[in-house]
Amino acid sequence: MAGRPPAVRRQSIMVALAATVVVGLAYLVVSLAVVSVVTRNLTGQVDERLSQALTHVPEEPPSSGEPPKRPPGDRPFGPPTLIWTVTSDGTVVTDSETPALPAELAGVVGPETATIGDTEIRVQGAQVGDRYVIVGQSLESVSDARSTIILAEVLIAPILLLVVFLGAVTIGRRVAAPVEAARRRQLDFTADASHELRTPLSVIEAHTSLALTQPRDEAWHRAAFERVDHESKRMRRLLDDMLWLARFDAAQSPAGGEPVDLGTLAAQTADRFAAVAETRGLRLRVSVPEEGSSVAVPAQLLDRLLGVLIDNACRYVPDGGSIDVTVARDGSRVAVTVDDSGPGIPADERERIFDRFHRANGATGGAGLGLAIADAIVRATGGRWQLGSSPAGGARFSVSWPRAIA
Repeated sequence: MAGRPPAVRRQSIMVALAATVVVGLAYLVVSLAVVSVVTRNLTGQVDERLSQALTHVPEEPPSSGEPPKRPPGDRPFGPPTLIWTVTSDGTVVTDSETPALPAELAGVVGPETATIGDTEIRVQGAQVGDRYVIVGQSLESVSDARSTIILAEVLIAPILLLVVFLGAVTIGRRVAAPVEAARRRQLDFTADASHELRTPLSVIEAHTSLALTQPRDEAWHRAAFERVDHESKRMRRLLDDMLWLARFDAAQSPAGGEPVDLGTLAAQTADRFAAVAETRGLRLRVSVPEEGSSVAVPAQLLDRLLGVLIDNACRYVPDGGSIDVTVARDGSRVAVTVDDSGPGIPADERERIFDRFHRANGATGGAGLGLAIADAIVRATGGRWQLGSSPAGGARFSVSWPRAIA
């Protein structure tokens, strides 16, 4: 966590806070809905019991002065059903344990909720024979159930929101870190590209400015044009490599392709560099098996990869050195290896050797994109790198792929 960019931390916390607020609002709505549904269902059960109680009230009135008998309850330990009888002259008759019925409820039909004393009671009335009977039941059980649910929701809410916040922060950092890293790589790439392009442009601008300031002889102009031509070609190669990398990064390149004979392709690629090796006195040798060296990798990507590896060896090997290109089977895989007699790759450079615009050994030639292109191809095609030292003391670059049936 400590190594993550501050922007990622800030963004992940902001996203987590937003997610927590949304979940909190959703939880509040769901909690209110649960309380409302439970209250309505429990109140409906009370109303149903009141209706059943009215059906059990006998039509024959009790003896004069005798309070009405309570209907039998449907639950042994449920709340008692209260009953009031309103006679034809408006007198309300009930037992001693039942609170007095307010006058405004003497004609209630219901069911409805009323407050009698300090207690909420659900009441319902109906005409039974020549008298009006009102039954009621306390809503304390409904209130207790509602209070229990609200208490549980209040206790669960902070735990849930804390889990959501921490989870959103964790997920946000995991998701945002690669995006932020890619953005930073893009910024670094742009900065490095600008730096690489500035040098040839500065040389071209300097020579053109000097040529325009005063007359020069033919030899000077020829040397200046040769320098401008060299820098223009260098800039063109750099732009071509940058464009290739940008297109390759944006394209969804398939990992496989039609089987290609790696030995044949390596021999053809090495043949293109024979003239370069000859001009510098380099010994460029190719060793390929007679058969069984097919891999399922697009031929154009293999050609670009092999070209980068051989060209890289030609750049670093001193005059009179050697370059060996070997294609061999390694179990179920086929590997191509390029060994050279150059200065080799120090151990501390191997972790950065494939970084864009990075040059090993402080070299000044090239733009540092060749091995970055090679690494992009290897990763996209499912290959495996193996870096080391060659028998001649130089560098060894080896890539392998699963063997394919031709």
